[in-house]
Order: sequence, then C-alpha cells, then structure tokens
Amino acid sequence: MRSFIRHPSDIPIEYQVVAHNAAINQEHLNNISPGGLSFCSAHELRPGILITVRISHVRPVFEASALVAWCRPAGEAFRIGVAFQDVDDLFRVRMVEQICHIQQYRAEIYANEGRQLDWEQAAHEWIQKFAEGFPWLDDDDGG
Repeated sequence: MRSFIRHPSDIPIEYQVVAHNAAINQEHLNNISPGGLSFCSAHELRPGILITVRISHVRPVFEASALVAWCRPAGEAFRIGVAFQDVDDLFRVRMVEQICHIQQYRAEIYANEGRQLDWEQAAHEWIQKFAEGFPWLDDDDGG
C-alpha cells in the first residue's frame, strides 16, 4: 500500500481557449500546485492566453478561468502550466484534487484487495491514511 500521496495524473480535463469558435480539447491532468495546474496537450499554447479549464470527472463539475503561465515541449506534445485567476478557484481545485485522490483510492483498494468501498467509506479511510500528509495550499511542490 502507498505511504505517499500521488498526484491524480490520470484525471481527464478539458480546456478551451477563450476565443470565438475555439475547440474544446480533452487532456489529462499532470499536477495541481498552489497556484494552478499542469497538463499535457497535443497543442502548443502561448503563455498569456486565457483558457477555461473544466474537470467534469467530479461533482459538482469544476470550471475556472486560467492564464497559460508556461508551455514546454514534452516529446511529441507540450506540457502546459496554468495559473488560476480567482483565489476561490485555488481552494476549489484543492477540493477537486482531494476528491480525485479518494476516487483513485477506491479503485486501488478494489484492484489490490477486492474490497468495494462506497464513497463515504473510501473518504473516511483516505482521510485517516493520507489527509495529514496532504500538501497545504502554501506548500510548494513544484507543480
């Protein structure tokens, strides 16, 4: 069993450049940091561009505006880092991250132990095992 918190890198996200008729792109989350998040994309995004980020994998759906802070080549794709524009979004995305961790925990327990946990059981176990080590918003983990 893991004794550390893994960032939920397999969580699907969507982003859309805030422009007329811009396409919605579906990607996967890399990391969540105190100021925003990062994801890989097949498309290069210029720093300074405003995008809308949506994580529909959780309820309620998370949606926020973010500014592209950086874009780095990553093989055939690009790793994109975005900064949220609203302080409330920072708190909300941390809640999304915890929900994603709990959902991953449920799946891992089922795969490794064959136990099927409901949401409340999984949340209770995850909190007991990992909440103390969950980074706070002011921790800098290099996201």
